[in-house]
Amino acid sequence: MADNNIEVQFAYSNDSLPNLSLMPEAAMFRLWTERTLEHTTSVGSVCLRIVEGDEMRALNNRYRGQDKSTNVLSFPADIGPLPGTPPVLGDIAICGQVVESEASRQNKPPLNHWAHLTVHGVLHLLGYDHQSEDEASVMESLEVEILSRLNIPNPYLGQDNINE
Repeated sequence: MADNNIEVQFAYSNDSLPNLSLMPEAAMFRLWTERTLEHTTSVGSVCLRIVEGDEMRALNNRYRGQDKSTNVLSFPADIGPLPGTPPVLGDIAICGQVVESEASRQNKPPLNHWAHLTVHGVLHLLGYDHQSEDEASVMESLEVEILSRLNIPNPYLGQDNINE
């Protein structure tokens, strides 16, 4: 979708960020975000920031009152669009250390887990949640469907929860 503006920021300095020889890291995150937005027919501006554990812990503490790092946080925008621009959907922070730790613990390819958490974060920006069983079922079904279109297997097989 040409109408989306997807900014990717890297404040995480690990060499294990997703990287394919044909596609740099930022392009992969943009692709995963685009595919999620295409699937839901949403258009907008997203800022995705890949962070270190300390930054994620500070964000989680400030906005959720939890003094620990977590895998992904989404911050839906509450402002309207500027004339001639797509709406601002919001910001997403993904913690590199948590993603890598979870992927290792869950025996998942790190690339698949990075993709899953990107899709998960974008869906939160679009208003999806997993606070109730019904909400979780809808959100997880969307995640599985979007990831399957990216040739990524169901991340929930054998897993109780993606949150650490």
